[in-house]
Amino acid sequence: MSSDVQPHERIFIPLDTPDLDRALELATMLKGLVGGVKIGKEFFTALGPEGVHSVTELGMPLFADLKFHDIPNTVAGAVRSCVRLKPVILNIHAQGGRTMMETACDAAAEEAAKIGINVPLILGVTVLTSLDDSDLNDVGISDTTLDQVKRLAALSQECGLDGVVCSAAEIEALRGTCGPEFKLLTPGIRPEWAAAGDQKRIVTPGDAIKRGADYLVIGRPIYGSDEPAEAARRIAAEIVEALG
Repeated sequence: MSSDVQPHERIFIPLDTPDLDRALELATMLKGLVGGVKIGKEFFTALGPEGVHSVTELGMPLFADLKFHDIPNTVAGAVRSCVRLKPVILNIHAQGGRTMMETACDAAAEEAAKIGINVPLILGVTVLTSLDDSDLNDVGISDTTLDQVKRLAALSQECGLDGVVCSAAEIEALRGTCGPEFKLLTPGIRPEWAAAGDQKRIVTPGDAIKRGADYLVIGRPIYGSDEPAEAARRIAAEIVEALG
């Protein structure tokens, strides 16, 4: 992991809500305590680019979690439009294939140069964390989930992507496949002191960082807390301890 990234900057909080007032409240409360906000399809479909601008105008870095997956030309156009929102991270589906991913990388670099900003990190989505081996078999993929994740992560790297989104269970395998510089962003992280909710196996922020994650998406333990700012501080402290 890059040493110039501060521990709290490794945390992204999801704003999975169509309620702009609630999103702005959270973003304002957590500014400077987390690395940025993750905006996905629920928020974006309801509130569009204008809603995104309302959040980023507060000074919160943006992870545009829109998972583009279409024919190469369409994805290139979507990526160009997304880059104009000035995200620090955006993602695309690795299952879209080599040409789609290469075209997306080219489009991001061209648009960033055109408007004079840094190129965002482009991450591949390999296999959704909601899918298991049985689900893959249903759609004609006989490999295990982990094998498919490793294959698509390697392809993403070949195509010029900066990293992938992965589950905590896949971090160590992907470090072996793709090396130490490939960025790994991991959702579903929950500190030991937070309620488990519907998760049977908890992976803590410290565990994920020790395994080799670069960035963590952490939602309910922060925004579901009585004191979200304090929860964010506790998680950042746990990351500091894990980094040693």
